Amino acid sequence: MVTVHVLGVLGLFLFPPTWPLVALCVGSYYLRMFGITAGYHRYFAHRTYRTSRWFQFVLAFLGSTATQRGALWWAAHHRDHHRHSDQERDLHSPLRRGFWWSHIGWIVHSSSTETRWGNIKDFTKYPELVWLDNWRLFAPVVYAATLFALGGAPALFWGYFLSTAFLWHGTFVINSLCHVWGSRRFETTDTSRNNLWLALLTLGEGWHNNHHHYQSSVRQGWLWWEVDGSFYALKALEKLGIVWKLKSVPERVWTPGAASESVDPAKTADGGAAAIEALAVAEPAS
Repeated sequence: MVTVHVLGVLGLFLFPPTWPLVALCVGSYYLRMFGITAGYHRYFAHRTYRTSRWFQFVLAFLGSTATQRGALWWAAHHRDHHRHSDQERDLHSPLRRGFWWSHIGWIVHSSSTETRWGNIKDFTKYPELVWLDNWRLFAPVVYAATLFALGGAPALFWGYFLSTAFLWHGTFVINSLCHVWGSRRFETTDTSRNNLWLALLTLGEGWHNNHHHYQSSVRQGWLWWEVDGSFYALKALEKLGIVWKLKSVPERVWTPGAASESVDPAKTADGGAAAIEALAVAEPAS
């Protein structure tokens, strides 16, 4: 991680900003952010829509270019986060170990490097996904090499290194800031919050309190003004027949006092595991 940050900053001095380079950096950021938000998070971690096996691989590959390890690693750890959100066993709660641990410390710690295969049994049946998870640097190297081949060193530094550094922090702020900064529409058992500014940075992930209240919805911005770029893109892909069965927010969720999908592990015998294990019941891809 240090290397990517250093090379990203170095690129600013070696190759001064131009409009094409800035556009490449921003475009690369949001393209791969979509791989994380719509792919790693809303598909692999929560199964909020269905797709084909080939596009499932595209999502895993695209998300992997963000250099945040493989889709199965990411989703398996995220499911644990929902089991134990803001509790002692939460992997990245800012309430438990502070801002820096929740932001970046947990992901570089040796305790989090291995994929928790037992949490992601619904996807381990696909050998191509397991292979991509085991060869975590394959997609980032292909992506970086493609940028270099198309635009030389300036494209590599701006489109990969600098963009990746921004992308990491754009993703990590959901763990570190969206549990301390923002508003709470629902009384979930954790401290999740909604934040417009973080939603803009993350294609809709900033509506975190909505998500923790009802994690099965493909849409995280529930009101018309709650901008959710990932959802808009998925709706477009639905029109093209590439994804389908997008799960919506049921009316009962809006009922005052409605039970939340956020589970307090201190009050349940299985630590909230049943809701997560239910994801493995049906085939995720056709």
